[in-house]
Amino acid sequence: MTAKSWEDPRVHAGMTAQLRLRRERIGRGDAPLGWKVGFGSPAAMEKLGISAPLIGFLMQSGRLASGATVPLAGWTKAVGECEIAVHMGADLAPGSDEATARRAIAALGPAIELIDRVRPPEEVEAILAGNIYQRHAVLGAADPSRAGGSVEGVRGVVLRNGREHASTTDPQAATGELTGIVRHVADTLAAFGEKLSAGDVIITGAIVPPFPVEPGEEMVFHLDPIGTVSVRFA
Repeated sequence: MTAKSWEDPRVHAGMTAQLRLRRERIGRGDAPLGWKVGFGSPAAMEKLGISAPLIGFLMQSGRLASGATVPLAGWTKAVGECEIAVHMGADLAPGSDEATARRAIAALGPAIELIDRVRPPEEVEAILAGNIYQRHAVLGAADPSRAGGSVEGVRGVVLRNGREHASTTDPQAATGELTGIVRHVADTLAAFGEKLSAGDVIITGAIVPPFPVEPGEEMVFHLDPIGTVSVRFA
């Protein structure tokens, strides 16, 4: 990860607006859940002309239980992303090394993120100011046997209406290593006066290509052997 990606004027302006929105939501009584990473694949970063993934925030109001049904009325373009959730067991200071980042990771779990792509993914500042299209996160159980962030032997399988849609045996290929993502989040937040804290959840980016979802569809994500999450659309 590039240490000072926030010095990009587009990123700086977008993050400033986004974190202002987060503070406003907290002030209205919403509770923070953690953070999200987006546009972290090499192809996505090249297309946007960025040197590191973009960062957004998660709120408890957007969290869904596995098996929930989500009405899509009023959405512009609903998209599902299957991701690994990192559960932080300790605060992580900016500039931490890889070993420190590993010690701060308490568990891993499966996650499905639902985004509403209300505009084409072209303008970095606008994407960030809009919190990277975030609508909901479906989080599975956290597996403490994966403390430290190991994904050895992990396979991701996505089912759509009971049929396999995509799979991978290299869940970090599209996102980069989890410890690098965690360090990038900590460094970026610190640059804007925020911090990565114990109890935060980071959803670390799609491990297979995101795809549009439609009413009547069921999406199941097996992150074997860690766990499974699902969501339906109405």
